[in-house]
Amino acid sequence: MQLITKILDLRETRRTWQNSAKVIAFVPTMGNLHQGHLNLVREAKKHADIVVVSIFINPMQFGPDEDLEAYPRTLQSDSRLLESLGVDVLFMPDASDIYARGLEQQTFVEVPGLSYMICGASRPGHFRGVATIVCKLFNMVQPNLAFFGEKDFQQLQVIKAMVTDLSMNLKVFGVATTREDDGLAMSSRNQYLRGAHRKLAPTLYEKMQQLVGEIQTGRRDFIKLTQEYKLELSKLGFNPDHLEIRNIENLLQPGHEDQDLVLLAAAFLGKTRLIDNLQFRLKAKI
Repeated sequence: MQLITKILDLRETRRTWQNSAKVIAFVPTMGNLHQGHLNLVREAKKHADIVVVSIFINPMQFGPDEDLEAYPRTLQSDSRLLESLGVDVLFMPDASDIYARGLEQQTFVEVPGLSYMICGASRPGHFRGVATIVCKLFNMVQPNLAFFGEKDFQQLQVIKAMVTDLSMNLKVFGVATTREDDGLAMSSRNQYLRGAHRKLAPTLYEKMQQLVGEIQTGRRDFIKLTQEYKLELSKLGFNPDHLEIRNIENLLQPGHEDQDLVLLAAAFLGKTRLIDNLQFRLKAKI
């Protein structure tokens, strides 16, 4: 595995692949890798000749009260894991190269609509930071394919919209959420969970499954239903951020004719913010 830290070196390597007509897959990460990340790499290897993984903890997508400095940095173990999977290039740029003029002067990319709702409403500027760094990384790597986890479903939709709107010549794949044995969606932030919080955390997904089960048996009062489940989560010890049923394509409130939906959830346990989603297709009322 080749380790590259400079943009110019990456571009030089990229030119050699272009000359040999290789299919290039890209997996952007912020490091502290878990099996969810590794499954993205495994999926990428099925579709491409070359797999590039980036590790960059992007300051632009962290809010003023979020955990940028505390975010885990495990570069040595991450590198070993990626090498064991046969990754071709690990790209680890410095922030000074990515944001050469500083964050205040940085040109940004923002997807309207999708970036402001649900998670974007409680984390202003977050999806601007995501779209900007992903756009920049796409320009550096110039992949044919890119792979993202479905755990952050709204992020995936933002990236897909950006690729379409900016006429980018690549295909974005969403990969199913990887879960712990108890159902908890894998996340780098799960390591912050301790004791009772870790035991309680899988209950979020359990309640989401129960909620969708009620819908599939005929309930259609979505707003009342999600309010009921938010109250249940609060009583259990969660601090719900959002619990929303949306159209799976545009994340708008579902209309009467919409059948393909997604339940989006975010909730705090202590200072740890958990996110999850559950995609489903409406069954006919019984």
